[in-house]
Amino acid sequence: MHMSEQLLHITSAEQESPELALAEHLHAGFPSPAADCTERIDITRELVRHPETTFYARIEGDSMQDAGIFSGDLVVIDRSLQAFDGDYVAAYIDGEFTVKEFRSDPSGQCAWLIPHNDKYSKIRVDDENAFVIWGVITHTIHDVRTR
Repeated sequence: MHMSEQLLHITSAEQESPELALAEHLHAGFPSPAADCTERIDITRELVRHPETTFYARIEGDSMQDAGIFSGDLVVIDRSLQAFDGDYVAAYIDGEFTVKEFRSDPSGQCAWLIPHNDKYSKIRVDDENAFVIWGVITHTIHDVRTR
């Protein structure tokens, strides 16, 4: 059944991470000198606002590929954030984790979990479903190297 991504290897974000050099003003046009690397950043601090309620998860599946979330990507999930229309969420529905775009229905009778791949149908969520928004996706990290 290919209804959704499965969240695998959920890991807490409360661990320290090494500081990395930050290349300020990195241009996509002309190269800038390496001397611009003067600041150091903690990547976890950049990606995580609430360490005690933030988790990382690895994506499996292709239902969000048109939104730029691919199988194998690492997502940052903040459980302390309220989900609003248009947010990408990690949801638990009928015994399964999934990542989808969250939309409330104007009728107030249901909500929708929207995939971003035409191979998949949107999922209607109402009182008949065992459903909870587990957290809001705040960042996606994926490898852009092709080899």
